[in-house]
Amino acid sequence: MERYIKAPISREDALACKSGDYVYITGTIYTARDAAHKRMDETLAQGQQLPLELAGNIIYYMGPSPAREGRPIGSAGPTTASRMDKYAPKLLDLGLAGMIGKGKRSEEVKDAIVRNGAVYFAAVGGAGALLSKAIKSSEVIAYDDLGTEAIRKLEVENFPVIVVIDSEGNNLYETAILEYKQA
Repeated sequence: MERYIKAPISREDALACKSGDYVYITGTIYTARDAAHKRMDETLAQGQQLPLELAGNIIYYMGPSPAREGRPIGSAGPTTASRMDKYAPKLLDLGLAGMIGKGKRSEEVKDAIVRNGAVYFAAVGGAGALLSKAIKSSEVIAYDDLGTEAIRKLEVENFPVIVVIDSEGNNLYETAILEYKQA
């Protein structure tokens, strides 16, 4: 099924997304990779406030290449999500509603997705130049010293993703294999 959703994502939209759905996101999403997640974890451990509101928001695991003239961002492909698995459950418990990356997630992340009614989307790896066309603006909002791993606020329009793990724990990577074996 195709779905068009707004970001930040409402609880209703997160719950309506089902594994295998094609989703087009319009609105505000944030980028953060390994170094930014580590810094956010340290910030929380020190009892300080994160540089972004988590409730209802989506984090895209992406580090962009430099923008060409006239563009807000360079190539914007996803990075491997499992590198954020040790941080994701805590962020989901604090209200993060969605994540975009590529690849499998741990059982702990899947459990946190279900527990919090969240969703894990995949963006197509290797399609960074195409994905960047859905990004209308990019602004570093935190951790500028991390360069490409700084947290960015992105305004996106019809950003294409696929639901991999839905709020019920259905995992496209597992169900697709079963369907293939039966064919």
